[in-house]
Amino acid sequence: MAALDIRQIPVLKDNFIYLAREPKSGAVAVVDPAVAAPVLAQAQRLGWRITHILNTHHHSDHVGGNMEIKAATGCVIVGPAHDPDRIPGIEIALKDGDTFDLGQARAEVFFVPGHTRGHIAYWFQGSNALFCGDTLFSIGCGRLFEGTAQQMWASLSRLRALPAATKIYCAHEYTESNIRFALTVDPDNAALRNRAAEVKALRQAGRYSVPSLMGDERTANPFLRADAPEIAAAVGMTGRDAVEVFAEVRRRKDVF
Repeated sequence: MAALDIRQIPVLKDNFIYLAREPKSGAVAVVDPAVAAPVLAQAQRLGWRITHILNTHHHSDHVGGNMEIKAATGCVIVGPAHDPDRIPGIEIALKDGDTFDLGQARAEVFFVPGHTRGHIAYWFQGSNALFCGDTLFSIGCGRLFEGTAQQMWASLSRLRALPAATKIYCAHEYTESNIRFALTVDPDNAALRNRAAEVKALRQAGRYSVPSLMGDERTANPFLRADAPEIAAAVGMTGRDAVEVFAEVRRRKDVF
């Protein structure tokens, strides 16, 4: 299978929309279009014809452009079967374990609740690409707006198990603020300090910190390390269950 050609479109304050083209078929997906105009303009510049929208969850900064892009292109809207009533224009509803073919590129669908009750992620193994919406960020994770800490820890644990070379195409540029918090609960982590230096250099050069690599996130992201003894110790919860530790780390981030 041919690898996807993925383009990143920054919109709003800190959102990312992605255009992903499968080169053999020419199929093009828009991932989580917050707004339509920049997407349509970029596709026109590239000469790409949008065939699909892939939504991870229902928040307006992920689905706000659905219907305008649909009207302009006639594309097919794809989203979570767990939350169809809140995905504008949904036509293909996907559940955990389903696959979705964008031309000759196949995605495995993961149900990853926690941020919302119906959140899904798309893993294109052949392209080492994970579109995970607001479940996992570089050095962070999404807030628990509708789900529980247990759900989110299970979701993150599942994503954590993906290959180290997996590129994490999350939906926000939050890495610098995430790092500032992470250093308060994992200050002695060399991998985290290295990531902090890398991100500082990227941002000073006007470049994005996303996508990041799963291998790096496993060693530097405290939300993926709630089962590490040093994280439990840092929040005064030595010997406690990973879900409890995760919940405390998430609580601290919420008020950071």
